Amino acid sequence: MNSSPSLQALRVFLVEDTIPIRQRMAARLGAIDGVEIVGEAEEAGAALTGIDTTRADVVVLDLRLTVGTGIELLVSLAKSMSPAITIVLTNHSSMWFRQACVAAGAQYFFDKTSEFDLACDTITRIAHAHCARGLNYTGAHHV
Repeated sequence: MNSSPSLQALRVFLVEDTIPIRQRMAARLGAIDGVEIVGEAEEAGAALTGIDTTRADVVVLDLRLTVGTGIELLVSLAKSMSPAITIVLTNHSSMWFRQACVAAGAQYFFDKTSEFDLACDTITRIAHAHCARGLNYTGAHHV
């Protein structure tokens, strides 16, 4: 985490089944000023528990998981009334997947291959707004 001690960091939880990709995401996102990676999971059940336990502000998730799917996780988070901002970062980026994720409650959707930097920029913007306001950022959604 690169956040000043006087500011509350944006708590980010990663849900990705491929360990090297998850490690890359953790390194890249954890280097953003004001971001703290508070947990990681590779399956939906562990993710739900971890998101709740860590009180994550943002959940970055893939659609393909070792057990369950990202869409199932989005539905579960919506049912639980989780205040976490949900960001889908996946290689499955066809319009069908985008629409299914939006219907399931995703607030942002990015193609892992072509929009990784855009996803990082979005998290940077959310983190800066979070730190500046001292509360959850609920700005415009990119889907």
